[in-house]
Amino acid sequence: MDIPVDDDVRLKAKALYEARATGRPIPPFTDAQPELDMNDGYAIQRELVALLTEAGDTVIGYKAGLTSAPMQQLLGVTTPDYGPVLASTVYENGATTPDGAFIAPKVEAEIVFRLGAPLRGPGVTAAEARAAVSEVMAGLEIVDSRIEGWRIRLADTVADLASNGAVVLGPPCELPADCDVRLIGMAFSRNGELVATGAGAAALGDPTAVVAWLANVLGEHGVTLEAGQLIMTGALHAAVPMAPGDSFVAEFDRLGTVTLHVGDA
Repeated sequence: MDIPVDDDVRLKAKALYEARATGRPIPPFTDAQPELDMNDGYAIQRELVALLTEAGDTVIGYKAGLTSAPMQQLLGVTTPDYGPVLASTVYENGATTPDGAFIAPKVEAEIVFRLGAPLRGPGVTAAEARAAVSEVMAGLEIVDSRIEGWRIRLADTVADLASNGAVVLGPPCELPADCDVRLIGMAFSRNGELVATGAGAAALGDPTAVVAWLANVLGEHGVTLEAGQLIMTGALHAAVPMAPGDSFVAEFDRLGTVTLHVGDA
């Protein structure tokens, strides 16, 4: 069912679309309209996704954000948010980012799943979500904000595709039956220096619970998580700013290593 879109939503989505295209950030929508909430953010997000797909991009999965208690507390929420994973934003392991591709990027290590079977909420459990997973990968997410200075409130980041930038994927592997993804450990380094550690439990207590949450929330809007789609389950540590010339490495138990190099300015 088509959802009517008002002019204000269209204008906000167009502003974000142009900010992505030009690399010039815009003021937070909530500066002028502090009453905007998560639902308003998703209305803008849907329109922005429509603009991006009309221009030739493709949604190949979903990312969850705000999956840790500290981030939820920071934005005053009690639930994660989500945004699409776009085909144009997926990099191979060891990739170097294009010069000028981002505005104010930061890097997070996380666990990424690929689905082997569809999931449609409501009522999807973490066990059902795990059974639908065909592959698991180490991932590095580049988060970026088209909002000036990361001055985001909840509606701003939701509208801005949950502050997505790009994702680098490590080699895929099957999820062993005896693997408790909550206990998968990770060490994260920048330019050879350890800067963060984490474990799967940082993502909503269990990364497979993130998949179930996404299936159930999207199911409320008639959206199915499809076989083959990527699911990014959320950061395992606080985001680390990235700068030209940086190299990042995340070493995961059982999943291997994923690497990202940052291009020159």
